[in-house]
Formats: sequence, structure tokens, C-alpha cells
Amino acid sequence: MSDLMETVLIERTRALIPDENVEQKRMFGSTCFMIDGNMLVCASKHGLMARVGTEQQEKAMARPFASVCKMGGRPMPGFIRVEPEGTESDEDLKSWIDMARSYVGALPPKAAKPKKPKTGKTAK
Repeated sequence: MSDLMETVLIERTRALIPDENVEQKRMFGSTCFMIDGNMLVCASKHGLMARVGTEQQEKAMARPFASVCKMGGRPMPGFIRVEPEGTESDEDLKSWIDMARSYVGALPPKAAKPKKPKTGKTAK
């Protein structure tokens, strides 16, 4: 997937998550969408990563172009990698977002982490 296709996937994903409490953040070399501090989906040049939870994993894996996400070669239960072909239509992309939302929406909000003070020279 090209950088342009990644940008388009990010824009399509953002348009399908209209909530005001959604935060867009760079993580895992991709653009992640967070709801109340919990990761919902990540859009990248490799496709989509959807956090569906372990209870929906089997249902998600039955869909075309889906596999368990791996980080550093280790499977990440509850996280599904969707090949770019699996999100070509807005219907398909929305169905992945909705599946992730049904799981992530039930999670308690994460408390915001305090920002670390910048290190360096202090003004005198």
C-alpha cells in the first residue's frame, strides 16, 4: 500500500468515527484512533488493525483478509490485522470499526497519564 493509500485509509477511518471523544495518535508506525484512551483501530500502509477482544476473535477471523495481529512475532489476542483488500469498501471498513467499537466501548476509560517534564537545560 502506498503512502497515498494509507492517507486515504486514515481519512476514511476518521470519517466513520465521528465521536468527539476520539483521539488520533501515532503508534505502532501507524495512525491509531483511541476512544477514552483505549485503542479502537489503527490504519497503516499494511491495512487495518482492529481491537475486537478475545470473545469476538473467532468471528473476526472467519472474515476474509483477517488474521491475528502479531507484534514482534508474537500473537496479540483480541487484535485483528485486516489486509487492505478487507477494507476496500466503506461498508467493510465500517463493519470492522463497529466490531471494534462494540468491544472498546465497553472498556472503562483510561486515566490520562501526566506528561513527563521536558529534560534539558533550565532557564536561569
